[in-house]
Amino acid sequence: MSYRVVHYINQFFAQIGGEEMAHIAPEIRDGKVGPGMALETAWNGEAEIVKTIICGDSYFAEHEKEAKEQILAWVNEIKPDLFIAGPAFNAGRYGYACATVCQAVQEAGIRVLTGMYEENPGADLKDKVLMVATTNSAAGMRKAAPTMAALALKILKGEKLGASCEEGYMPNGIRVNFFEKERGAKRAVNMLVKKLNDQPFTTEYPMPSFDRVAPNPAIKDLSKATIALCTSGGIVPKGNPDHIESSSASKYGEYNIAGVDDLTAETYETAHGGYDPVYANEDADRVLPVDVLREFEKEGKIGKLHEFFYTTVGNGTAVASAKKFAEEYAQKLLKAGVNAVIMTST
Repeated sequence: MSYRVVHYINQFFAQIGGEEMAHIAPEIRDGKVGPGMALETAWNGEAEIVKTIICGDSYFAEHEKEAKEQILAWVNEIKPDLFIAGPAFNAGRYGYACATVCQAVQEAGIRVLTGMYEENPGADLKDKVLMVATTNSAAGMRKAAPTMAALALKILKGEKLGASCEEGYMPNGIRVNFFEKERGAKRAVNMLVKKLNDQPFTTEYPMPSFDRVAPNPAIKDLSKATIALCTSGGIVPKGNPDHIESSSASKYGEYNIAGVDDLTAETYETAHGGYDPVYANEDADRVLPVDVLREFEKEGKIGKLHEFFYTTVGNGTAVASAKKFAEEYAQKLLKAGVNAVIMTST
């Protein structure tokens, strides 16, 4: 008799649709769907997915209480041996849903496992829910699925888990001793040789890395300065012409506001999926203050407002992606002679 597993996935991995179908309410299907196929293949008959629960990312974000209640009701009725969610990779709302649902199911007495990228907002619960570390995109499914499947079998069989670096889960604050094949002195010398030869190596004692940005000198005369507006609040022209994702953005937008004094509900909106959009959609100036900067411009408090603004969505967006966006448009701002930037969030 094989172990019985319930699998949770979002609308994308259920092949229902992308962001346009993220509103779907929880539904349940028999057997495996999408990535569940890879999990079952790796289990080789030792475990099977008896039910797959699907929920749209936006629905869960906007109806978390109702979604959790419905999912828990199904799980308590099925009484599986294990509940698996994802993997979510770097999809922020999906990762949050996977982690949150797993925590609720675990509190109900059922073993759980999920997987996601280490920068996913859902990874904040890694000290409460067992999570496999994945790459930042679904391109890493070939590695993620077998790792999750192997760890799932260990959990199901009640086997003792090894250290996080051996099993592939995120460090969760619980230290596990294990014996290395080579003694420390040899490992240290090998790392040093690689470092001296500019070869890649992995330290056994990673130190935190913090960005330190030296502030530029203060602007001496704002009345002659060109000021630009940038935002991670997702403000875009109506209709989101560049299709910036509502979470885990892969791009930023560059939009001309020459001659625009006010961002109205008829012309601008937010693409952001991580906060209530009502007030931003009613008046996008609440997130991107074009109206106030135009007043300052007319009053001579600033020289002028730059004719372009730059925008993206901060919700679940990887730090590496955000840095890449900034490096690109910062060069454009420098070339345009912009003196200062006002960067708004939500």
